[in-house]
Amino acid sequence: MLAYALVLAFVASVVFTPFVKRLAYRIGAVDRPNYRKVHARIMPRLGGLAIYLSFILTYLVYRPDGEFDKALLIGATIIIITGMLDDMLEITAKAKILGQLSAAAVIVVFGDIQVEFINLPFGGTLEFGYFSIPLTILWIVAITNAVNLIDGLDGLAAGVSTIALITLSAMAIIIGNPFVASATAILAASTLGFLVFNFYPARIFMGDTGALFLGYMISVFALLGFKGVTMFALIIPIIMLGVPVSDTFFAIIRRLREKQPLSAADKSHLHHCLLNVGFTHRQTVLIIYSIAALFGVTALIFSQATIWGALLLVAVMLVIIELFVEIIGLAGKNYRPILNLLKFTK
Repeated sequence: MLAYALVLAFVASVVFTPFVKRLAYRIGAVDRPNYRKVHARIMPRLGGLAIYLSFILTYLVYRPDGEFDKALLIGATIIIITGMLDDMLEITAKAKILGQLSAAAVIVVFGDIQVEFINLPFGGTLEFGYFSIPLTILWIVAITNAVNLIDGLDGLAAGVSTIALITLSAMAIIIGNPFVASATAILAASTLGFLVFNFYPARIFMGDTGALFLGYMISVFALLGFKGVTMFALIIPIIMLGVPVSDTFFAIIRRLREKQPLSAADKSHLHHCLLNVGFTHRQTVLIIYSIAALFGVTALIFSQATIWGALLLVAVMLVIIELFVEIIGLAGKNYRPILNLLKFTK
């Protein structure tokens, strides 16, 4: 039955996307070139609406056995409306955050999805108490914006999100959570259908409609899959979302070092850095896909490792990430602490 649902989600997305493309032109939801953009012509955005419609259609037909249906669908609709308004009208950052907070509040309060505690690796429990609601909302908003930040090249956000969703689905199967396993697989199939039109050279962008929707859904499914578990299990979704999370983290570091506002836009994100190194548009996207897949495999290995094995894996992963960041200049051209240390020791 799930196999038929995945085919339906993929085909529905392929069918919906051309209609959404025409709608985007009609209502003025287009992306115009500027100094930060890599495309040179006006492009329709709003593509995330096709992903949303195909997911909702398949979800309602397949009806995965979940107790969070109403809250999940209402929250998803709020985030879609927020993204559509931004794609059409380019609303203010405050208005976008308000939409994200509203969608997060629906799933946290009405869906009663909260991280109330974590079991510490060496014994004991860390209770969040009154902070469980704001911390959960912060998680949702942070991941939502992290996915939005990597939406800078044709097919990039859609591909990375698909890899994260497939990893989430695999993890849910391992844990024994059929709802998350099936729902994430349906969303991955919907995104793949859109990717047919969005991979380089793209014929339509997902826009904030898609980036916010995918980020929101990934953050919620991660909570559903790892709610109330150990501290290390809470790290798993962070690892599988390593590309958007690390890109966001080093963007913050870069702006703090350069004394720029955290909301300031620049051309120093991961995809920009790889393009500056000399990789082509297609090569850059495929490299980031590979990195996302490695993060996904690492998350799966991490989930099956012992405590000490997990600690070692995280340590090695952090060193590799830091070296990669310094080599491509993700945190700034003069940020090279480990490379400078290695030169000094020679």
